[in-house]
Amino acid sequence: MSDMVEVVIDSIRVSLMSQQRIVILREVNAERYLPIWIGIYEAEAITIALQEVEVARPLTHDLLKNIFTEFNVSVLRVEVAALQDETFFGNIVAEVNGKTLNIDARPSDALNLAVRTHVPIFVARSVMDSVGIIPENDLQEEPAEEAEDMLEEEAESSEERLSVFEDFLEGLDIDTGEDEDEDEDEDKAVN
Repeated sequence: MSDMVEVVIDSIRVSLMSQQRIVILREVNAERYLPIWIGIYEAEAITIALQEVEVARPLTHDLLKNIFTEFNVSVLRVEVAALQDETFFGNIVAEVNGKTLNIDARPSDALNLAVRTHVPIFVARSVMDSVGIIPENDLQEEPAEEAEDMLEEEAESSEERLSVFEDFLEGLDIDTGEDEDEDEDEDKAVN
């Protein structure tokens, strides 16, 4: 198993461009991620299982789990085993009567089964090394002093910009209501 990397489902995202779903797998002992495009229904099924939502009737992946249980098949783990021509290949590793089975599956179906059977998820190291993503450092990870300096500079810049408006407003000769009342009284007296 040294050629495999353990991962967990980090999140399921929606592409803003196509409304397609992306499941994000995160390496267990590192900040490396593997995005895999999956179907809308498979994404919803994973979400339902992760949130432990009860449904009235078994969904397809619940049915698969139930069949495995009825035939005394133990799911040991699921794998994202390969990437060929931009297509991921999954594998369900199961055991029945002491015999290990490798069942070819789409990664989305294998992940759905893993969530329902609570088994580990693995990705081939070669796949993770070739298409895994390590996020860039976030601005929030900067030292606190640098962040404070940036905030102070922004505040000073804002104050300088606002001072121009203050000068403009002070230079205006605006009549207040008091002056108008006096003018109206004078007009009345003249008539």
